[in-house]
Amino acid sequence: MAITAQMVKELREKTGAGMMDCKKALTETNGDMEKAIDFLREKGIASAAKKGDRIAAEGLTTVKVNGNEAVILEVNSETDFVAKNEGFQTLVQELADHLLAKKPATVEEAVAQTMDNGATVEAHINAAIAKIGEKLTLRRFVIETKTDNDAFGAYLHMGGRIGVLSVLEGTTDEDAAKDVSMHIAALNPKFVSRDEVSAEEVERERQVLTQQALNEGKPENIVAKMVEGRLGKYFEDVCVNDQTFVKNPDQKVRQFVESKGGKIRSFVRYEVGEGIEKREDNFAEEVMSQVKK
Repeated sequence: MAITAQMVKELREKTGAGMMDCKKALTETNGDMEKAIDFLREKGIASAAKKGDRIAAEGLTTVKVNGNEAVILEVNSETDFVAKNEGFQTLVQELADHLLAKKPATVEEAVAQTMDNGATVEAHINAAIAKIGEKLTLRRFVIETKTDNDAFGAYLHMGGRIGVLSVLEGTTDEDAAKDVSMHIAALNPKFVSRDEVSAEEVERERQVLTQQALNEGKPENIVAKMVEGRLGKYFEDVCVNDQTFVKNPDQKVRQFVESKGGKIRSFVRYEVGEGIEKREDNFAEEVMSQVKK
């Protein structure tokens, strides 16, 4: 029987399984929708897909360096308990290895790729879901490259709750690069330097600061000078180069890096679950609701 795209779409909607898994299930069952669902359930894929509407806002970040290439990624789980699971931690490392080897451009491209074990990344994650029993997702990643004259700064805070990957140009001092990443984990800057902040964002901040000064009753003839001074404080908050170095309050981060002969090219900072709306469940009520069933 010919397996149509509409049949694959219908099975995917019913089970939440991946497109290739659905196509294989329909092929194996000669297009019988119910048998295809059972086929996916037997493989542990449909049962994993049923967890698709759950919120995975816990998990781990990790950084993996291999010569002049490095990757930082975040993999989510539903609970912090599972994030401490050895099987989950192994999955995170396997995904890091795959991303470094195959270098996909997007998460969508990554999950469709085939791993060394012959399974797609999506199927490999689904197999882990079936075994671990929680929704697991590869949320995001960035792959960085450098030259032999540069240094990667890899740092994980609280076992991977926060991960930072920085790239220092002009120095091979990995300890210095790690110190920069540690600083970034602590102070959470948004940019490397002032020239990365858009003109629109600077102007918006200037307007806010101007209105604040006027509301304070400051004379208009000194407001402009005050605002430029306060803009400097704004840049210190958002630009790592302008921040006071956490390991030496007498230095700016830029000065520390320059003392090592380099400059910060880029950084990526991931904090587990940031930006994901977490569902606030009452655990006791959840347990009682299960007991009463």
